[in-house]
Amino acid sequence: MKRTILLILGLIFLSCGSNNHVSENSEPIITTGETAQNFANTISISDLKTLLYIIASDEFEGRETGEPGQKKAAEYIKTFYKDRNIAAPLGDDDYFQEIPKEHLRPNLNPSENVLAFIEGSEKPEEIVVISAHYDHLGIKNGEIYNGADDDGSGTVAVMEIAEAFKKASENGNGPKRSILFLHVTGEEKGLLGSKYYTNFPIFPLSNTVANLNIDMIGRVDDAHENNPNFVYLIGSDKLSTELHQLSEDMNEKFTKLQLDYTYNDENDPNRFYYRSDHYNFAKNNIPIIFYFNGTHQDYHKPSDTPDKINYELLQKRTQLIFYTAWEIANREKRVVVDK
Repeated sequence: MKRTILLILGLIFLSCGSNNHVSENSEPIITTGETAQNFANTISISDLKTLLYIIASDEFEGRETGEPGQKKAAEYIKTFYKDRNIAAPLGDDDYFQEIPKEHLRPNLNPSENVLAFIEGSEKPEEIVVISAHYDHLGIKNGEIYNGADDDGSGTVAVMEIAEAFKKASENGNGPKRSILFLHVTGEEKGLLGSKYYTNFPIFPLSNTVANLNIDMIGRVDDAHENNPNFVYLIGSDKLSTELHQLSEDMNEKFTKLQLDYTYNDENDPNRFYYRSDHYNFAKNNIPIIFYFNGTHQDYHKPSDTPDKINYELLQKRTQLIFYTAWEIANREKRVVVDK
């Protein structure tokens, strides 16, 4: 009998040891569930449409870097955050990271990035950056380049994601890590706003966990005309295996878009990985994902207007980014850089 008891105790010990070993080496536990889904559902087609018709309106004159229309857009974005009590990371009423003329091109006037911030509840020093550029091409030959897709779609996506996270915080479900909502200027002039931010970061780059960058997510390109339920992902696996898998898991669990990695190929001649604001973060060894719908017949033309946006698709893509940010912000450990 004694021998039997000792054998049972030995098996229990081995079993416990085995379980501990599996736990230490298993994949990170997914934290994103029903609570996140409740707040993702606040990202609505009607809100995205309302915001985009304003951002891409003639009033903002194509939002060219340093010009009056861009300044008006910056003020509008700032007011959006103030009205929702989403904080300014620079303190008080300061939502603008001013960029002096010497950090822009010689023919450009001073400009500004617009920043808003939700502080993390448990790991506030660790930062998740969600970014989009809000500038566009201005007015040429008397025609306004409204830039509804490029990058009005990304701009309003960041705004709606921020509002969803704020609602979660107000309901006691704030992110464990801090989230910086970063609207950069000067992308069309050479990624100038994101370059300035990474050269003069508000928070140390060493504390920046990941950057989710959104540049054109409101349209369907010719390659997906018959299968519009897609988004191009670029860069998710360049620096972090974990970030790539996390992204896949969020899509599989919630949005079920076709994740198209065509432009992630190192040999792709378009070299989109190097052509939007995430690249200034990637250069600093910060894991990134770039969300993109591909180019289309209205790309960089005055015909890129808000009436041509697929708002249902814009909503779904925005929700995917929200879920991905939620998971990054709430995992026990920060995303690992392993490449």
